[in-house]
Amino acid sequence: MATNKSKLNERALQLLKVLIEAYIIDGEPIGSSTLAKRSGLKISPATVRNVMANLEDLGYIHAPHTSAGRVPTAQGYRLFVDSLVNIQTLDEQDLQAFQGRFSDTHSQSQLIKTASSLLSNVTQLAGVVTFPQAKALELRHIEFLYLSKDQVLVVLVMSDNEIQNRIIHTDREYQPGELQQVGNYLNQHLNGLDLQAARQHLIEAMKNDREALNLMMQSAIELGEKAFEAVPDGSVEDEGCLIVGKTKLMDYEDLSDIGTLRQIFNAFNEKREVLTLLDSCIQANGVQIFIGRESGRAVFNDCSLVTAPYSIDDKHIGVLGVIGPKRMQYERIIPVVDITSRLLTAALRSKMA
Repeated sequence: MATNKSKLNERALQLLKVLIEAYIIDGEPIGSSTLAKRSGLKISPATVRNVMANLEDLGYIHAPHTSAGRVPTAQGYRLFVDSLVNIQTLDEQDLQAFQGRFSDTHSQSQLIKTASSLLSNVTQLAGVVTFPQAKALELRHIEFLYLSKDQVLVVLVMSDNEIQNRIIHTDREYQPGELQQVGNYLNQHLNGLDLQAARQHLIEAMKNDREALNLMMQSAIELGEKAFEAVPDGSVEDEGCLIVGKTKLMDYEDLSDIGTLRQIFNAFNEKREVLTLLDSCIQANGVQIFIGRESGRAVFNDCSLVTAPYSIDDKHIGVLGVIGPKRMQYERIIPVVDITSRLLTAALRSKMA
């Protein structure tokens, strides 16, 4: 939502900043007398009332119910985060503590769990991380290992050094030497493709005249098809994203309405709304903030989302962030989301080295 900051002088901006900071901390409507005292400006409550009336006319604050005090609107929060918030920086001790949570010995899934838990625990909000998009991860190596007469272990090594194992059931028994030939053939033809492209390559190969394919090539296509059929579209993980700390939102009076909470929790459980919103952030650079209706998702009209992408090989492959009430401590949460995205990116890069 666009804001017209040019209509406000420095005094009005200062009063709006103080009002929003006080409301974020206390959660109570702010009256003119309280605002005059907290502002540090040598002005009377009457002058403050005039300024507040102007801020209300411009849509930055409003009076809830019959209260004499005022609270910020979504437009007021937008101006605040764009121009007025004092972003805090993590001190060295906190930064080292954050870095210590991300080990390059952890698997990709473990790193994602670490990031979502860290976001939730530090901010006391719901932390969310999308799993890397399958199309962004390329196949580095595939291997087939004999288990039994009708079972084969498939080992997939991805471009981020993540190793995925899955067991496939076969219609006949494959000997170890035969499985090695199949692996060599598929590595020659599929190496460097993402999982969806690899699966599509095999589908196209299956359309060819099977009589023109020798037995080994037929075996490679059949086993390759089984190996990739369990790979879901769009995400390495079936769930698409990991959300931690959902129940923390119950502690905020802003979201205490049972109907509102039910809708948000349903969105968390189904994940479709969350994923659609986060997927739209994947090409953004740096931190993005959605306040209320800016998300384009009615279920989050009473929420704010602070997000940032994370990368592999300078390609954004996922998004992380927090979801909470509009009355959140942006000055502290923005740097937490930013540093978490950087640390997750660095940890994934280190795994690939």
